[in-house]
Amino acid sequence: MAIELRHLRYAVAAAQYGSFRRAAEALGVKQSSLSRRIRQMEDRLGVAVFERSSSGVRLTTAGTEILRTSQHLVDGLDHMMASAKAAGRGESGRLAIGFYTSLSAGNLRASLMEYARRFPEVEIRTIEGARASLFVGLEHSTLDIAFVTGDPAVRDGGAMALWGERIMVALPESHPLTANEVVYWTDLRSETLLLSQRDPGPELRDILLAKLASPGVQPKIVSEDVSREGIMSLVSAGFGVSPICESGIGANYAGVVYRDVQDGNGLSWISYAAYWQRNNDNPALAHFLTLLEERYPSLSTRTAESAAPSRTPDPSP
Repeated sequence: MAIELRHLRYAVAAAQYGSFRRAAEALGVKQSSLSRRIRQMEDRLGVAVFERSSSGVRLTTAGTEILRTSQHLVDGLDHMMASAKAAGRGESGRLAIGFYTSLSAGNLRASLMEYARRFPEVEIRTIEGARASLFVGLEHSTLDIAFVTGDPAVRDGGAMALWGERIMVALPESHPLTANEVVYWTDLRSETLLLSQRDPGPELRDILLAKLASPGVQPKIVSEDVSREGIMSLVSAGFGVSPICESGIGANYAGVVYRDVQDGNGLSWISYAAYWQRNNDNPALAHFLTLLEERYPSLSTRTAESAAPSRTPDPSP
């Protein structure tokens, strides 16, 4: 015995309004169609669900029990359908974001906050990892988008140039250079430069070598297998100084002072880019990419290889 969902929905509405006519108007169907469907349901159940009279309809004892259970079923299915439609429009669901920069400040933090404001029903999942693991996550679909340092590279997927961040230096608060508003790269030639072996440490190392190395002279770079927090603890203890991306200065560490670093051409910068898979049809990702294009319009031009996700969210309600 099969009872269609619309039969139950019609019966629930008729019970709510006490009238087949008013229930049909509320559901946008013909009264004759609603009445016929409810009669079919009663025939299949073998019991009368409604008592009919000139003044309207009311539930029988059997009908009351049937619709008590049916109401939960209809409400649950309505909620499931509404949730599915919202997910299809990118208004709910999940967005997995990979990164290895700090979220204590900066553009990534600001972008995530704006996205959460626009789409509060989307669950934002953040995963911090090394560059290689982030790209593996994209390929295995455990990540929707990854943010890494450097200009966009050619790859089989989407890529977008984003913002640049100042490179700063973390100093022990007792260091003489804290008296300066700006530190020059040449001021750091005699310093012990502490770096994490984890991303973006290797890229900062390349920058240090480009700025400080010269024929016969190499900067004293010490790479530690610790986190950013570990490096800051070593700086605070006076073991050296450390370059840091601007997004990391939102975190306060006791005994650590930040200063801008520049050379004759001005401040030094490090660029960021976003990557995703072209076949990722998550509508939440499409909305996030749109937000990034709005926030960074002069940088977010995509190449032919960097096309948007293959599915565009349905704007209809």
